Amino acid sequence: MTRAVLGCVGIAMGLVLHLTITSAAEGPSRHVVDVGGARIEIIAEGQGPLIVLLPSTGRGPDDFDVLAGGLAQAGFRVLRPQPRGIGGSVGPMTGVSFHDFAKDIAGIIRHEGGGPAVIAGHAYGNWIARTMASDHPQLVRGVVLMAAGAKTWPRELSDAITTINDRSQPRALRLKALELAFFAPGNDASPWLEGWYKDVTESQRAAGLNTKRESWWAGGMAPILDLQAADDPFRPRDTTDELKNDFGDRVSVVVLPNASHALPCEQPAAVVQAIVAWARSH
Repeated sequence: MTRAVLGCVGIAMGLVLHLTITSAAEGPSRHVVDVGGARIEIIAEGQGPLIVLLPSTGRGPDDFDVLAGGLAQAGFRVLRPQPRGIGGSVGPMTGVSFHDFAKDIAGIIRHEGGGPAVIAGHAYGNWIARTMASDHPQLVRGVVLMAAGAKTWPRELSDAITTINDRSQPRALRLKALELAFFAPGNDASPWLEGWYKDVTESQRAAGLNTKRESWWAGGMAPILDLQAADDPFRPRDTTDELKNDFGDRVSVVVLPNASHALPCEQPAAVVQAIVAWARSH
């Protein structure tokens, strides 16, 4: 069987066959929450223990359509906040840090009743998830890192993200950069040519420079699921136990095959299964 997939849309069609179809009335809803200093749009669905999904650099939570649906049908309340600058989310984009973005998420959880929540961050989003757990431990019962990068990675991967965001570049060059940085061999990266917000990427990168790593790296004292992709160039196989070596039994490591840095899009069913199993045991 080939590993080729059709991106998020094609994967969604396949996974839907394994999920109970909900009625329109039970589907996702959208609303905006004033969190003080920012207004954040949320996509919400499901009932049960709270899970908050945070997207990758310069992208919105529509990438999580299939993942969120699977988690909701497994019995969780799933929130997908839009980052500042996307959809209805507005707030300062300059002079900010990870701690400001974490404050947005904390405000959302308080609006939902205070949690505590599992915070699942994809790629860049894992940094905000860990900042949340460091700054607001009472609101967090666990952190899921989806395709979190290692402590260091090759400069060419960061350059690839710059290329992907630059719509003046030829499509073929942007696609090549996507395939290098985000998708496993044989997986169709082309749907991800859309959905990038250059100004959001720039804001998030600047926020990283304004934030000391030691202020968020440990993720407080929360349990951590380090959910890795076997083909992720941001997380080479010799760094598999990097976080577990740092933080011991707080960290559970799961490595999923046939996926790269776009893990939740490439393998949403496997990601749902891993998160549900871990969340129910923590």
